Amino acid sequence: MEKQIINTTNAPAPIGPYNQSVKAGNTLYVSGQIPLDPASGELIKSGIVDETHQVMKNLQAVLKEAGMGFQNVVKTTIFLTDMKTFPQVNEVYGSYFTSDFPARETVQVAALPKGVDVEISVIAVGA
Repeated sequence: MEKQIINTTNAPAPIGPYNQSVKAGNTLYVSGQIPLDPASGELIKSGIVDETHQVMKNLQAVLKEAGMGFQNVVKTTIFLTDMKTFPQVNEVYGSYFTSDFPARETVQVAALPKGVDVEISVIAVGA
């Protein structure tokens, strides 16, 4: 199976030895995104709602580069440093999907890259 590396300047550049996403067949594996503004390179730290919106915008940019959207997402993983923020994260997250919600798990972790409070990765399937 051939794999295709898909990156975009409209999402933060990887901060380690990985790519924003890899497409294998018709499946796209998108690396975890954090609330980093790709234009300024600055972390969004103005609250979990704004941080989650930035994460979703970063995911959207990678999906778009691959010719997909949130309607193609079949699986997500949400990492939080504080499960008490789950209701706010869940509300923002849900606003990016219109129907046929993907499978998902949400886990609390001790820490995330760059000290952020939320990170989300997705798997999407295209035609």
